[in-house]
Amino acid sequence: MRRRTQGVPNGGRAPRARTNDNGRRGTPPSSFELSSRPNTAYAPGVANGAPGNNLDATLREFSGGQKLFGRYALIKVLGRGGMGIVWLARDEELERDVALKFLPDLIVHDRAMLSDLKSETKRSLELTHKNIVRIYDFVNDERSACISMEYVDGDTLSNLRAEKEKKAFEPDEIAGWTAQLCDALDYAHNHARIIHRDLKPGNLMVNQRGDLKVQDFGIARSLGDTVSRLTMENMRSGTLVYMSPQQLDGERGTHLDDVYSLGATLYDLLTSKPPFYSGNIDRQVHERAAPSMSERRKDLNIEPALVPPIWEETVAACLSKDPTKRPQSTAEVANRLKLSNAQTRPLRSVGKPGKKMALAGGAAIALIAIAGWYFGIWRSHVRSARVEKPATTPAVVISEKSIAVLPFENLSAEKDEAFFADGIQDDVLASLGRIKDLKVIGRASVMAYRGMAVAGKLKEIGQTLQVSHVLQGSVRRSATRVVINVALIDTRNDNQVWSQHYDRTLTDALSLQGELAVEIARELRATLTPVERNSASIKPTENPEAYVAYLHGRENENRFFAKQPEYDAAEKFYQQAVDLDPKFSLAHASLSSMVSSNRRRDPDAKAKARSEAETALRLQPELGQGHLAMAYYFWRCEANSDQSLYELSLASAFLPNSSEVARATGRIHRGQRKWREALEDFERAAVFDPDNAQLLHYDLALTYRAVRNWPALLRTRARLGAALERQNAPDRGPADTTEDEFYATGGSFKSWQNSVREREADKSADPNEPGLNLERYLVRMLEHNYAGAEQAISQVPPEFLNRLEFPSPNILKAKAQVARHEAPERIAATLAPDLKKAQEDMAKDSDNYDNHSQLGVFLAFVGEKEDALREGLRGAELANPRVKDYASAKLALIYAHTGKVEGAVKLLEVLLTRPGLVGSAGDLISITLADLRCDPMWDPLRNNARFKKILAGPEPVTVY
Repeated sequence: MRRRTQGVPNGGRAPRARTNDNGRRGTPPSSFELSSRPNTAYAPGVANGAPGNNLDATLREFSGGQKLFGRYALIKVLGRGGMGIVWLARDEELERDVALKFLPDLIVHDRAMLSDLKSETKRSLELTHKNIVRIYDFVNDERSACISMEYVDGDTLSNLRAEKEKKAFEPDEIAGWTAQLCDALDYAHNHARIIHRDLKPGNLMVNQRGDLKVQDFGIARSLGDTVSRLTMENMRSGTLVYMSPQQLDGERGTHLDDVYSLGATLYDLLTSKPPFYSGNIDRQVHERAAPSMSERRKDLNIEPALVPPIWEETVAACLSKDPTKRPQSTAEVANRLKLSNAQTRPLRSVGKPGKKMALAGGAAIALIAIAGWYFGIWRSHVRSARVEKPATTPAVVISEKSIAVLPFENLSAEKDEAFFADGIQDDVLASLGRIKDLKVIGRASVMAYRGMAVAGKLKEIGQTLQVSHVLQGSVRRSATRVVINVALIDTRNDNQVWSQHYDRTLTDALSLQGELAVEIARELRATLTPVERNSASIKPTENPEAYVAYLHGRENENRFFAKQPEYDAAEKFYQQAVDLDPKFSLAHASLSSMVSSNRRRDPDAKAKARSEAETALRLQPELGQGHLAMAYYFWRCEANSDQSLYELSLASAFLPNSSEVARATGRIHRGQRKWREALEDFERAAVFDPDNAQLLHYDLALTYRAVRNWPALLRTRARLGAALERQNAPDRGPADTTEDEFYATGGSFKSWQNSVREREADKSADPNEPGLNLERYLVRMLEHNYAGAEQAISQVPPEFLNRLEFPSPNILKAKAQVARHEAPERIAATLAPDLKKAQEDMAKDSDNYDNHSQLGVFLAFVGEKEDALREGLRGAELANPRVKDYASAKLALIYAHTGKVEGAVKLLEVLLTRPGLVGSAGDLISITLADLRCDPMWDPLRNNARFKKILAGPEPVTVY
C-alpha cells in the first residue's frame, strides 16, 4: 500500500509533472507552497553564509527508535520542509501515535521568541472540534523544540484532487467535506476566536473514515508571526494564491480573510487551479475578477464544464474584493450552498473505482512553507497596461521613487577593465531592483547613456525613461583596491541629492552594491522590508577571483547580438566562478540559466541545469535569479510551462522590477496562446525596460502582429525606432515602421518602396549592406520584380538571415523562382541543400509535425504533388493544438501549389480569424489580408471566387 505524508506533496519531493494514460504531460498538483526538492532545503531567512542547514541538523541528531523528552519514541520521518521535519512518534505516556513537528534552530536558540511561540501555540489547545487537527502540546529542552499534534491517517484534498482523472472534483463529491469545513471554521471563528489565515487544499486532510480534518489551525499564524520578528517583520502570512486582497496588503486579519480563502479553495477543488495562479498574482487578486468556474473548466477541457449556479454564485461572493460583500460567516456559505446536516456525517473515501484509498498520516509540514508571507508577492508600480489603449494617453506622473542606474565610467588604467565597471553598475542595478517600493529601469534601457552621451541630457533621460532620479558613477580598479564614486541626481532640476566616495580593497568592495542600495533607498524615502534589507547585506561571494570570473561571464552573456561563442565563453566563466567558490549562489544560478540555454537537449546538461539551480536556492532561498534559473530549466529542458510559471511567480517576489521575469512569463503565455496575458506581461516588462529593443521587437511588436492589432503594432514600432535612434544601434534588417504599414493598411507598400529607394540613393551608405539587400528582396517580391528579388537575396550572407531567424537564401531564392514559374528542375536544384536537410530531419524525427509540413512545402515547390500533400496532411495531423494553425497555414500553401484551391481557401478563411504563431519574421507566421493580396505565393488562388471575396475585405476580426 502506498503511503503519503500529510501536507507534503509527493512525500516531500518537488511537484513533478504527471502523465495521463496517453503519456501526455499533465499539470503538477496544485500545492503552491514550497516543498523540498531533492538535496534542496528552502529556509526563509537563511541565506548564503548563514549558519547551518536546519533540516540536515535534524536528520543528523535523531533516528528511529530514539526516545525524546522522556515520553516520545520516534518511529519514522513523515515529511520535511524548508524549516523543519516531521516525525511519527509514539507518546508512551498516553499510549497513542502523534506527529512531532520539530522547529528549526533559529527559533530554538532565541528564548524570547521560543516563549512567545509556545504561548501562542498553546492557544490552539482550545480547538477541540472533530474536524480540526488537534494540537496536543509544545515540548522543548535545551537542544530542540517541537509541537505534538494529532496523527492523521489520511491524505490532503490537494493530492486527492490531483489523482482524479480530470484533476477536479464535482460539487456533489465535495459537498459533505465543504459542510464539515464550514462548520469547523465557524467554530474556530466564533468560539475559539482564532483565524486560520492559511486555508488551502493542502491543509485539508481526509482520514480513512472519510472525515475532513483542517490542519495548521492557529499554527500558521503563530509561526508566521513569530518568525517575522526575527527575519520578516511586517511580511504577510498565508499562501499567496489563496490570500484575500486585504491579507496581501498586510492588514489586520479577520475571519473574512478565511471566507475569501474558502472560496479560493473551493474554486481550486472544482477547477484544478486557484482563481489566479501565474504571472503577477498580487495585481490579479487586487484588480481582476476570477473567470467563472465553468469558464475555467471549459478552458481546461474538464467535462462537464457547467458548475451549478448556486456554487458559482457562492464562490464568486466569497472571492469579492470588498470584504463587506462576502458572506459574513462560513455558516452563511453553507446555507447558501444548501448543505444539509446529513452531509456532515462520515463520508465514503473518494478514490479510483475498485481501489482502496492509500493514505498515510503525518504532521502539518506545509505550515512551515507558508509561501505567502515568505515570498512577499511583488506589487506592480504601474497597474498593467490594457491591451487596447485609448487614442490619447494622459501625461504620466513620474514616481518620486524611480531611478535609472547609468553606466559607470571606467577610470582604470587598463581600458579592458570596462567589464568591471559595467559589472559594478549591473550589481547596483540588480540590488536596487529587489526593492518593491522602487521603480528601477532595466539594463538594456540605460546602456546608451554612457560618458559624454549624458552631458546636459538628464532631464531628457528622466522623461524618456520615466524616472525622477539617476545614479551616475565611476570605477577605478587596481591590483588590490577599488575606488568608486557615485552621485544621485534629480533629473527634474539637475540637483545632486547625494554622493559618496568609496575606497576599498577588492574583497571589501564585494558588499558595496548592497550598501549602495540601502543608502539610495533611504534617500528616495523607499521602505525596505526585512527580507530586502537582509538580501542587501549578503555578499555575493567572499572570493574576489570568483567575482571577477562571474563578471567576465556576464560581459559575454550581455554582449549586443551575442552569438554562440560568447555564450560558450559565458558558461565557462560561470563554471570557473563556482569552482572558485562553491557557495557563490548567484554564479550557480547564472550557470544554470546558461546551460539550459546552450544545451537544453543534452541529457547531462539538463541534469546540470537543474542541479545548479537547486544549489543556488539551497544556498540562498530568497535569490530571485535562482527561481528564474529553475523556471528556465522547466521551460527549456522539460517543456513544463505550468511549473515554469510557478517558479516565475516566485522569482517575481524577489525581483519586482525585473523585465526579464515579465518577458519570460509573457513568452510562456504566448506559447500557450494566452495572447492577452502575454501582451500584459510584455507591456509590464516595458515599464521597467522601455528602451529594450529586443523586448519591443521580438516580444511586443511580433505579438501585436500575430493578433493583427495594427494600431498597437505601429505604436510599438515607433517606440522601437526611437529607442534604436537613442542607442545609435546597428541596422537590424527590415524592422521598421514601413513594413508594418504594409500589414496595417492591408497591402500598401509605397512607404516601404520609398524607404528602400532613399537608402539606395544615400551615397554614404554601403549599397551591398545585408539589411538593405534583404529589404530589396522583400519589396522586389511585392513589385513582382522576381529577377531583382533573386539578385538581391543572392548577396545576403546566410548567417545574417539566420541571425534574424529568416529562412536560408536558397529558400527565399526558390520562392522568387516559383513566382516566375521556373521549371521544377531549376527550383529543385536551388532547394537541393534544404530539401536534403528536410529529408534528414524527417528520418531523425518522423513524429515532428513541422518536419512533415516543411518537407511538404518544398515538395510542392518542386512539383511532387502527391508526396507534398501526404506530408502536409501528416504535419497537420501531428500538430498539437498550440501549433495546429501554423501547420494549417503550411497545408494551405501546399494546397495552393498542388491544385487543391478550394481546400486552400477554406483553410485561409479560418486562419484569417486566428492569431498567428510568433516565429521568424520571414517565415509564414500568420495569414494577413496584406499577405493574401500581395504575396505571389498565393497567386494560384487568384481566379477563385471565394478568394476574390476574401481579398475584397475588410480583414476579419482576430479572435483571441
